[in-house]
This record gives sequence, C-alpha cells and structure tokens, in this order.
Amino acid sequence: MSLTIYLSGEIHTDWRQRIIEGCRDFDFSFSSAVTNHEASDAAGDVLGDEAKSFWRDHKSAKVNAIRTKNLIEKCDVAIIRFGDQYKQWNAAFDAGYCAALGKPYITLHSEDIIHPLKEVDAAALAWATSPEQVVEVLKYVASDN
Repeated sequence: MSLTIYLSGEIHTDWRQRIIEGCRDFDFSFSSAVTNHEASDAAGDVLGDEAKSFWRDHKSAKVNAIRTKNLIEKCDVAIIRFGDQYKQWNAAFDAGYCAALGKPYITLHSEDIIHPLKEVDAAALAWATSPEQVVEVLKYVASDN
C-alpha cells in the first residue's frame, strides 16, 4: 500500500528522520511544513515590512498555510508531534484541521503532556510515545496481512 504521510509539529529533534528512515522499505512519501524556523517566520516578508510583529507573524502564517493546507488535504495520514521543549500551537491547529477534514492522524508525544492534549488525542486514531512506535503502526497499516 502506498501512503502519503504529513509530518507536523516540533522541529527541534530528529523524529521526522527516524520515521522516514524506519519506513524506507515501504512505498511511503513524506511531506512537512517548513522546518527551518527562521524561514518560516520570514515567509511573508516578501509582501512588505511591518512595524508590528503581529502583522509580520500574521502574513507569514498565511503564506505558510498555503503549504500546510495543501499538504494536509493531500495526505493519507498525518503524524502530529508535540515536543517537550516548546508549545506547538501550530501542531494542535494541524490536528484540528485533520479532524475537520476526516483525515486520520497519529499523535506523538510523551506521557507528561497527556492532560493538555486530551482533546487532540481523543480525535487521533493512535497515540505513540516514540517515532519507532509510529513506524510500526504505519507498517501494520500498509501490510498485506
């Protein structure tokens, strides 16, 4: 089975690469939001300078949304990663968008943030605590057995 997988969320660890590497023997394609923090923050800068950071962020969020909306709409399944160091509000938004579209998603996060993510996890079809668990779920989904 061929799957298109969208990888959303935390950008400060190697979780994406671990999933991609673990799935190398399967017919999966992967996509993601821009993971370069500075580039993402500057996505709207080509549209002109802003005196207030709110408007700079607003424009960049909209430019980034062109990419993320299209990739989420085209994916078969999304992996939504919440890391320990930062709050990934964008990942929560992506999860909500997946839920609204009826796109299956898997959350990936540690046990210590179960409570704040209870609604996000309730709509997920699986919750994993490691990229390796995500790989095993994806392999199972794609298997012929």
